[in-house]
Amino acid sequence: MCGGFTCSRNGLAALNVLYILVGLLLITVAGYGKYAAVVNKIEIIGGIIACGVFLLLVSIIGLIGAIKHHQVCLFFYMLILFLLFLIQFAVACACLALSPKQKEHIISTGWNKFVDHQEMFQTKLDCCGLDDGEQNNVKNSTTAHNHPKCQKAACCADSNSKAFCCVGTGDKTTCPCPNSCMKIGKEKMDTALSAAGGLGLFFSFTEIIGVCLAIRYRNQKDPRANPSAFL
Repeated sequence: MCGGFTCSRNGLAALNVLYILVGLLLITVAGYGKYAAVVNKIEIIGGIIACGVFLLLVSIIGLIGAIKHHQVCLFFYMLILFLLFLIQFAVACACLALSPKQKEHIISTGWNKFVDHQEMFQTKLDCCGLDDGEQNNVKNSTTAHNHPKCQKAACCADSNSKAFCCVGTGDKTTCPCPNSCMKIGKEKMDTALSAAGGLGLFFSFTEIIGVCLAIRYRNQKDPRANPSAFL
């Protein structure tokens, strides 16, 4: 009968197998987002990765508890899973709630912090300069750009590599690079945050189902055990 001991056990076991897959999915998506967003080292995405790792571990505990009807495993499973729900929900909401100004601040901070890697950022993202002011030098045509040469970027290598934005000389030739690293970085960041935050938020609610099912299953008697035993 659905809702009985066997049904609850099988349902909880299947749910934890799903959690294992979800944990791997969260780690993969958030890890790729963190890798793809080169300019911005988004620490908040690391929270999604941590949630994925903890979900993977707690689902293994839940799977053992479901198969063996182990009271201690089920108790800690419920407790940890509920705490994980709160953390994952908060981190996912934070990922989705970042404003454009906050994203620009994160990108600028990452750009200024990793000065030695700016050339690599430009090459990998195919951009030149952090913002449009640096890229096109619209503010002051005699001021040097605050970024290294970006001749290795495809936009410079495939076009006029002597343009001011590519080599930092006094040449005012129109920059062949259509995008600044701020623009590309924001696009990468939006994709990473939307994917990681959306998945984290959606699957966090399924963890409440796991808690409720574990409570129900833990308070049921195993029909194969001694009928007089109280569980």
